Amino acid sequence: MKKPVKALIIIASVIVGLALLVLLFFGFLTITEYYPKTTEPAITGKPESGSTSAVQFKQGGEYTIVTWNIGYAGLGKDEDFFMDGGKKIEPDSKEITEKYLAGITDSLKKIPADIYFIQEIDEKSQRSYKINQLAALSDALKMNYSFAYNYKCIFVPIPFPPIGPVASGVAIYTGNEQNNAVREPLPVPFSWPSRTANLKRCMLVSRIPLANSDKELVLVDFHLEAFDEGEGKIEQTKILMNYVKAEYDKGNYVIAGGDWNQTFPETGSKKYPAIWPDGWQPGILDGSAIPAGWTIAADDTNPTCRSVEFPYNDERAAKREWQYYVIDGFLLSPNIEKKAVNTIDLNFENADHNPVKLSFTLK
Repeated sequence: MKKPVKALIIIASVIVGLALLVLLFFGFLTITEYYPKTTEPAITGKPESGSTSAVQFKQGGEYTIVTWNIGYAGLGKDEDFFMDGGKKIEPDSKEITEKYLAGITDSLKKIPADIYFIQEIDEKSQRSYKINQLAALSDALKMNYSFAYNYKCIFVPIPFPPIGPVASGVAIYTGNEQNNAVREPLPVPFSWPSRTANLKRCMLVSRIPLANSDKELVLVDFHLEAFDEGEGKIEQTKILMNYVKAEYDKGNYVIAGGDWNQTFPETGSKKYPAIWPDGWQPGILDGSAIPAGWTIAADDTNPTCRSVEFPYNDERAAKREWQYYVIDGFLLSPNIEKKAVNTIDLNFENADHNPVKLSFTLK
């Protein structure tokens, strides 16, 4: 009788010990959790070798802007992703990540623009081999930047092997100074304990004064919720719409853009339907949520995003028999005229999204 009792005591002790370790771990994540609930200054920086000349934005002028989710230079053509149904979280080596990042920077230099909105750019993360992508793009574009974290965690414990430390977010690049840029928080749809190691979505807001005017060009870069049940995206979209409308009501010019993780009214959903119903699917942007007179600038000539359930290197990709989406684009205030918008087909060589370029005029 003594041996079974002793064995039960040992098993119980191991279980209690493991439970305590788990509680201590989540207690540690809770104490160190990045969870800003109010506006805070954005991080700003400059290229090492000097920036390009500042653009003089003015009423009547025509300008260009590009948005691109670069997937932390970890979701190129040979990669899949565990949250999409794949297996991986990062490329197999630092050299591969550096190759993707070099391809991304070369592509951006070939798409000249006055402003760049970038999403999923890592400052220092294990998944991107601790490469400072923020500085790399600044040096390549020779532009100043503002940056806001939307994913900052001392250790992400999933999957196995785990993602580990993450410091990632959204960035705006331009030749202009952005010292007044701020991070505006968006609602977090997750509860404790999953919230502690999850993304904290935000809007990165940068204001550029217009020449000979008391008005501003207000730039809003974002990456809305992807893996919620849908309510998170809806609430975040509502906050976004209220924010930009308030800025327009002040007389400002407003461009909001990035990765919506939603298809747009009349754009993309018919051309790229759900052909992999078990895979990840985006939300659908409610047209009634868009303020009256505002314009969605999106282009479905080419998809803006691919499924990362599988690497993009087999015959289905060559035949375009893939799950595609149009979820990247811009929202323009009524005093901004859309001149042209184009999704630039890079065949998902270095990222799971394609860049979208907009030409616009400030009326």
